[in-house]
Amino acid sequence: MKLYDFELAPNPRRVRMYLAEKTLTVPSVQVNLRQGEHFRDEFRAENPALMVPALVLDDGVLITETMAICRYFEALHPTPPLFGTTAREQAMVEMWNRRAELEGFLAVAEALRNSLERFKDRALPGPRNYAQIPALAERGKARVRGFFEDLEVRLGDSAYVAGDSFSVADITAWVTIEFAGWVAEKPREDQRHLCRWHAQVASRPSAQA
Repeated sequence: MKLYDFELAPNPRRVRMYLAEKTLTVPSVQVNLRQGEHFRDEFRAENPALMVPALVLDDGVLITETMAICRYFEALHPTPPLFGTTAREQAMVEMWNRRAELEGFLAVAEALRNSLERFKDRALPGPRNYAQIPALAERGKARVRGFFEDLEVRLGDSAYVAGDSFSVADITAWVTIEFAGWVAEKPREDQRHLCRWHAQVASRPSAQA
């Protein structure tokens, strides 16, 4: 088994944070995205999607997508539960994790990839090239700010993003906030519930993964 990783990228960080919460160690291979190593033929042969994280099992099966990798390990190592246990908990974790991905994480990516020169013609990750649309960069930043506002409301009523327990929804939301710094966005000081939660998660050992 091996995990293709890049220590600077936010999606692999979500997997590393998840594994740290589970106290699991998985052999990893660094793929330097900034140097274009994901375009090399040997990586393309294993993962045609050209993205990390990617998990290759001992039998050669490839698992891509961050949450798919986490769910694989959750099935093997259900304790501590990070996807919920009851039907209600699992639904809430799924809902809030998806919201964090769609409304927060992807909004940051939209702002970043449509503004930086190094993503010229690479506005979307993967094997195909897409031109940047500058207007999407500003829209992405506006969406990030809206996501922070929604999290502030949510965390005024809930200890963690999906409920009373730490979950993958917290991992996605926390990494999103860290990622947002790349486009000069961060929670406002008056968003005290969000700032309280962010500091609380930052104190967890897994936040250093």
